[in-house]
Amino acid sequence: MAYEAATVDIDGHISTITLNRPEAMNTFSTGLAHDLDGALRELDENDDVRVVIIEGAGKAFSAGIDLTEHGDFDTQREYKRWVGQMEKPFQTLVHMRTPVIAAAHGHAAANGIGLVAACDLAVLAEGTKLGATAPKVGLFCMGPAVPLMRSLTQKQCLELLLTGELIDAETALDWGLVNRVVPKDDLREETIALAESIAEKSPVAVQMGKQAYYMMNDLDYDTALEYSNEQFASLCTTGDANEGIDAFLDKREPEWPGK
Repeated sequence: MAYEAATVDIDGHISTITLNRPEAMNTFSTGLAHDLDGALRELDENDDVRVVIIEGAGKAFSAGIDLTEHGDFDTQREYKRWVGQMEKPFQTLVHMRTPVIAAAHGHAAANGIGLVAACDLAVLAEGTKLGATAPKVGLFCMGPAVPLMRSLTQKQCLELLLTGELIDAETALDWGLVNRVVPKDDLREETIALAESIAEKSPVAVQMGKQAYYMMNDLDYDTALEYSNEQFASLCTTGDANEGIDAFLDKREPEWPGK
């Protein structure tokens, strides 16, 4: 896994992707977006990796899109291709089987707040500021709006999108955008603890469950229940289910066979 704008570390069943453009506050360049998406896809194919953490190097998680690239294009078609590359990780995060946790500090703005919203879980360091800041430069956070509208109420989402103003970590927690707010010095430790609480569970159950959740989220109530029945029945036939139930009845720790 050799990337220029991101680094990847694997420790046991937990992998960390670090956005690595600290000199530019980890803004989404074409290269960073490509590397992040590639790392997510590669890690999702690694059966040993059960949880992925995304963090940012330097003083910020991510301050949005690298606006210095804006002048590289002229036509609407070129801009569509460009922004499509920027938002590709948002799609990958939803479709991949492996749970992903954002560990954000400093600033998470524009595509940065979109990345926080697109991850399955999020932990913030105290003092972190978040916002859909694009209106301040004549743009609009249309891509980040997609994961944001699935994480927030309509009024909360539109307040962020229309004003472009920053909110603090405590407001993000109160709104349900993130799961934890922790002291800055404890961000890594607390995120690892949350990741470990997932990684110790059945990998097959967690992966099937995550995929089913996002599928059911787009279905009507009755169809979602029917789909859930099919997925649960499929899960019941797996080695992880047999081992987990046997271990529970035998009062011992399970040894997950995986796929």
